[in-house]
Amino acid sequence: MSQTKSYGTGRRKSSIARVWLVPGKGSIKINKRTLDNYFGRESL
Repeated sequence: MSQTKSYGTGRRKSSIARVWLVPGKGSIKINKRTLDNYFGRESL
C-alpha cells in the first residue's frame, strides 16, 4: 500500500519554506521539534 504525501514550497525574497503533509497522528514538527517546544511562549 502506497503512502500519500503532499508537498508545498513557499518563497519570499531569499527565504524558502518547505512542507510535507503525510497521514498520521496530527502532530506538528518543526526542525524535528514539537510545535510547543519550537515556540516557547504561549503568546505566539
